[in-house]
Amino acid sequence: MFRDEDFADLFASRGRPAWSPAGLALVSVLQFVEGLTDRQAAEAVRARIDFKYALGLHLDDPGFDFSVLSEFRDRLAGADGGRRVMDGVLVAARDKGLLKSAGRARTDSSHVLSSARELCWLEQMAETLRAALNALAQAAPDWLSEIAEPDWFKHYATRAEDSRFPKARAKRDEAGARIGRDGTRLLEAVLAADAPAALRALDEVEILRRVWVQHFHQVDGEVTRRGPKDRPWSRWPRLCGQR
Repeated sequence: MFRDEDFADLFASRGRPAWSPAGLALVSVLQFVEGLTDRQAAEAVRARIDFKYALGLHLDDPGFDFSVLSEFRDRLAGADGGRRVMDGVLVAARDKGLLKSAGRARTDSSHVLSSARELCWLEQMAETLRAALNALAQAAPDWLSEIAEPDWFKHYATRAEDSRFPKARAKRDEAGARIGRDGTRLLEAVLAADAPAALRALDEVEILRRVWVQHFHQVDGEVTRRGPKDRPWSRWPRLCGQR
């Protein structure tokens, strides 16, 4: 469906060779179809025979680091290159007779990119909460067992990339809301007056607090995800610009 030449302008002519951009485009499409996070998609390239067959790779090919996918999406978004991905899919579908010549086809790939970003956001939130739970389990296991919800072990015992998030947008929103509620519940317990003071000093707990301030807030008593206009002001960009 894709050729490296189609994405040549997105990469510098000098420097370390990049992974095949045509391959990354195909991985992005497969990632969207199967609802995989970046880590899961990179692991599929490394370990799954069907992915290797689709990409024309040898069975012992090591694949690439999962961060390559987000970097590739940034390149596409910065150069409005997402259309090339969707055009490649449409051309292949037309050549296979899967599209009617008189029909109308969507050529905007923004929904593919936004879906991949949404899965990355869910993975980030789940992993931030899981890291805090693991740190608390080591520091105060008895205290954590008393305040933990019954389903926390089911949802956060393993890394997020080891399980698949729902494909449907409504189900993903529900998963994000659940993670937000669980993280808020944990922070309220840690910051309570009767909680061990040492728990508040854990790095993972402080990271959880900062991430939750940026991404969640309470509206009418319900924990909801912040929209772009609801996020708190941050001094970090200004500080980075100072000399």
